[in-house]
Amino acid sequence: MSARIERPPRQRVDGVVLLDKPSGLSSNTALQKVRRLYNAAKGGHTGTLDPLASGLLPLCLGEATKFSQMLLDADKAYVARVRLGETTDTGDAEGEILQSRPVSVDLAQIQAALPGFSGEITQIPPMYSALKRDGKPLYEYARAGVTLERAPRQVRVHELSADNFDGRDFDLSVACSKGTYIRTLAEDIGEALGCGAHLVALRRTRIGGFHIDAAVSLAALDDPHARAAALAPADLLAGGLPIVELDAVLAGAFTHGQAVRPQAAGEGLARVFAAGAFLGLGRREADGRLLPHRLVAFTSGA
Repeated sequence: MSARIERPPRQRVDGVVLLDKPSGLSSNTALQKVRRLYNAAKGGHTGTLDPLASGLLPLCLGEATKFSQMLLDADKAYVARVRLGETTDTGDAEGEILQSRPVSVDLAQIQAALPGFSGEITQIPPMYSALKRDGKPLYEYARAGVTLERAPRQVRVHELSADNFDGRDFDLSVACSKGTYIRTLAEDIGEALGCGAHLVALRRTRIGGFHIDAAVSLAALDDPHARAAALAPADLLAGGLPIVELDAVLAGAFTHGQAVRPQAAGEGLARVFAAGAFLGLGRREADGRLLPHRLVAFTSGA
């Protein structure tokens, strides 16, 4: 009988990893791989990327998961490879081809069509999406051959450009609001050009103020030194908020859920520190009070 291999117990690891997710992995699979590499007890992501897509995927470990929602409303940027002349049932290369049509446009015609998809636009979410209906994601209905009515939604496309057209495929660069479906955008552009289209590849290059240049690959995380360097502080995703410093007495009260009155002007959310340690987020009131909003849990030895 073979001996059972005992895995070391998971540890508390607090921080954020800006991952360059490879194509072919789901966001949850990428998260679990990173959790195992750090031997982290707890982890979460800040919104999914489709398995087909690669690129920036911020992952939160430990207490950083409390702040993962900070990026939910952030603008995003992508580079997509769009194939003209073919539509698929999923809107991307993983689906079955529904229709093939001849392509008789050039790059100038593609670029001329783009202003119609800039600014405030209306999209109908695709059936192959994670939006839920009655507790079940739409893609489960789609796989069962069921098509449901979907309400149109308003999104904003801030920047849109096309390049590198080879007669069939072109690169589409998009900067957009949350909730924008790049597959749907590619399909709609294809219909405007009269030939249909679907996504061949998709790469996310930015979320809010975070760029793909700062991300690390899964392969790089195999190296312990790179792994340590890639773990950013737990307050990274709240980095746009001001900082309030507390002394030891006020910090003690604040971490026990009490309102305190620091010498800090202003209103709204702020990151709260004491002696260099991140305590969590506080809400500054007009009357000078600082109320605990979301606190970091401390280990018994802290």
